[in-house]
Amino acid sequence: MSNAQSLDIPEDLQEDDRPKWDNKFQYILSCIGFAVGLGNVWRFPYLCQIYGGGAFLIPYFIALVFEGIPLFHLELAIGQSMRKGSIGVWNNISPYLGGVGIGSLMVSFLVSLYYNTILAWVMWYFVNSFQEPLPWSICPLNGNRTGYIEECHKSTSVNYFWYRRALNISSDITDSGNLQWWLVLCLASSWAIVYICIIRGIESTGKAIYVTATFPYLVLTIFLIRGLTLPGATEGLVYLFTPNLNILKNPRVWLDAATQIFFSLSLAFGGLIAFSSYNSQKNDCEKDAVTIAVVNSMTSIYASIPIFSVLGFKAITGHWDCLDRNIISIINEFDLPDQSILRDNYTAWLEFLNTTHPKKIAGLKLRNCDLQEFLDQSASGTGLAFIVFTEAIILMPGSQGWAVLFFIMLFSLGLSSMFGNIEGILTPLSEVRIISKSVPKEVLSGIICLISFVTALCFTLRSGSYWLEVFDSYAGSLPLLIISFFEVTGVVYVYGIKRFSDDVKWMTGRQPNFYWQVSWRIISPLLMLIVFIAFVTLQTQKQPSYGAWNPKYEGFPMKEEKDYPAWILAICVLLVVIPCISIPTVAFYHLIKRVLGRRKRKDLNPVNTLSMAPQEN
Repeated sequence: MSNAQSLDIPEDLQEDDRPKWDNKFQYILSCIGFAVGLGNVWRFPYLCQIYGGGAFLIPYFIALVFEGIPLFHLELAIGQSMRKGSIGVWNNISPYLGGVGIGSLMVSFLVSLYYNTILAWVMWYFVNSFQEPLPWSICPLNGNRTGYIEECHKSTSVNYFWYRRALNISSDITDSGNLQWWLVLCLASSWAIVYICIIRGIESTGKAIYVTATFPYLVLTIFLIRGLTLPGATEGLVYLFTPNLNILKNPRVWLDAATQIFFSLSLAFGGLIAFSSYNSQKNDCEKDAVTIAVVNSMTSIYASIPIFSVLGFKAITGHWDCLDRNIISIINEFDLPDQSILRDNYTAWLEFLNTTHPKKIAGLKLRNCDLQEFLDQSASGTGLAFIVFTEAIILMPGSQGWAVLFFIMLFSLGLSSMFGNIEGILTPLSEVRIISKSVPKEVLSGIICLISFVTALCFTLRSGSYWLEVFDSYAGSLPLLIISFFEVTGVVYVYGIKRFSDDVKWMTGRQPNFYWQVSWRIISPLLMLIVFIAFVTLQTQKQPSYGAWNPKYEGFPMKEEKDYPAWILAICVLLVVIPCISIPTVAFYHLIKRVLGRRKRKDLNPVNTLSMAPQEN
């Protein structure tokens, strides 16, 4: 059975009515650019670090094999075979599943709002990277120029620049404050760049992707070479990859591994379906899925090496600085002549002096200079990019150049992912009847970018970073899991696994093997159901909270945990419900429509008409 016959779509229309990629390499790069994003650089290394180093790779690759790759293959296959965006694909499979495509569109829109805001932050740091010295390397002087600003002096120059100079953050999510003009300007610039790149759909993004998808690998390689030559690189890599198998007993490890591979591959956004819909139907989507998914995971590991080489350098530098401060205190107290003697034999000297002069040593209040503690100073997401890594860059010779390279790399990673997010919005919108086909791509793209920019202005308020965290935690998490569950069950149990397998065979020339069949039918849906239950269970076990920046807080960093107010919890629920509510709503609409249609046909039945006619006496 041919694919065209199974879908009842004329083959000539399927092949000629849509634009196509210039070549196969352009399509592969676009999918890689969409899948490989900021999470590969700043979340995967963090998870490896806190979950037993190399031990985390065990649940990670299990999730990749039985969850990530099967779902990735499924999305590429349905987009390629039906040559439509997410809404069109699910309407074709069954009108009752039309809400799945709408849900994907909504998630892509919500995620694009805050994702491009992160690019605005990156742009602000990039612009400031050309200053000498780097503005986050020193604390500014107070108004009297008699000392440093107290808020900066109490924290660090890096923290101060991020929280005060870049975000000008408020101390509570309910204190919105004003729009920050520099962030508004950067946000407008980011959306302008996105618009220029996607102005004509894949015709323009296909050209831009050659740069945005490949440049990050060049920068990562440069950082890799430089990072491995830094002192402390070995300690950083040993810390990252030393396996602690005992940690695998923690169920949270398996949950985070499953969610990481799930979100890392950009499943359920609709962008993969849109990208594959511009392929020729006679294309080996199975090989593409495996290749892209493996490249994505290998990129996460590859990015971890330079990241932790640099962080190891930061840790060893902090360790040495701590030792030097203690050594100076000991020299001043005991009048020792040679500082190098203590540095080379610090532990032995400290034990000796602790034994012979315990009261004097106790009076010095020496800092605990344990290298492990410096390595334990982990951070994820914005904390890794804008605090920990920028602090490490300060310590590197030629710090300006490294800062410029680092933020260009982050911008390129985010931009290529934005192409997929926007394509997940534009492709289905251009195919639905509510928008006339006479509307040019340039106009539709401009409208989407303008609406997104105006809506995302909430992230440029003083409380903007708190709201970004809310969107990331709720709009960009559970809805994707729910949508993917309906995707795989819709294909397997509504469209029919045999029919779908025949379509794949028609496209690739071979029937999906036992691995694909078992994964689609049983393992992937079951795994997603388990992850969903575990995710909801963990969310309900404690009151949702956030870390609020408070300069007067006695702690380090100067953040205190605050519970979300009730009205913000309601917004969190809405961010989960809004993308998902379309699934039951559309199904219920078609069910009511079908029932009413049956009643109407029954009322118009001649037999019923005769029986309802007035009876003669």
